[in-house]
Amino acid sequence: MPITPPENAATATQHTPPHIDAVLFDFGQVLSNAPDAAAWAHLSSIAGVDKNRLHEAYWAFRHDYDRGVLNGRAYWNAVARQAGFPLDDATLAALLAADVELWTDLNLPMVEWVARLQRAGIRTGILSNIGDAIAEGIIAKLAWLSAFDHCTWSHALFMAKPEPAIYLKTAEALNTRPEHILFIDDREDNIIAAVALGFQAIQYTTHAAFEREMRERGFTSLLNVGLDSSIATAAGQPALEPARTAK
Repeated sequence: MPITPPENAATATQHTPPHIDAVLFDFGQVLSNAPDAAAWAHLSSIAGVDKNRLHEAYWAFRHDYDRGVLNGRAYWNAVARQAGFPLDDATLAALLAADVELWTDLNLPMVEWVARLQRAGIRTGILSNIGDAIAEGIIAKLAWLSAFDHCTWSHALFMAKPEPAIYLKTAEALNTRPEHILFIDDREDNIIAAVALGFQAIQYTTHAAFEREMRERGFTSLLNVGLDSSIATAAGQPALEPARTAK
């Protein structure tokens, strides 16, 4: 049965945090770090154009790429036309590979937390705005993605965050109601859309800020799941009770 949003969007309080059965992650700038200057410079060197010109063209067509309106080849053809560089097959292949590298500098504290959640039996998912070629590249490169219970890659559904339907389809695929899903994304508009549908949600900026908000929202046990009690105590956090396997 399709999941519909609850009448009242669930929000955590300090005294009665909601029970979380699944944690849903954005990929870029949550599970991976933001692309650095060197990665952008490499992409620009392949195209042979100024990085600012490439950057402008890169984002001009990215939403259509993420929504599956453009595939990888069509996207880079559009970028090349706007930025003013020729695009042969060799250049296209190099740009596609470099684009995967741009988004796969891993945010290790979050990746390690994912692994602990999965070992504890908590459902995990990905909801990412991403084009087909990037998605194919990161799946081929990162074998650990197969451990997620479900991954929603926006291009495959021909929609993208913050469209409500993509959140609800992902919740349905996770077999979890939105109010029992913690969604983590770096973009405020995506967080606002998720909260409006009843999801628990945290905007990711820095890992220290993320951990602080998790504790303030009453999610300390979830944050510390799978940690040795001595490690948690050394970090100034209470030792954990045994993790409850999600049903």
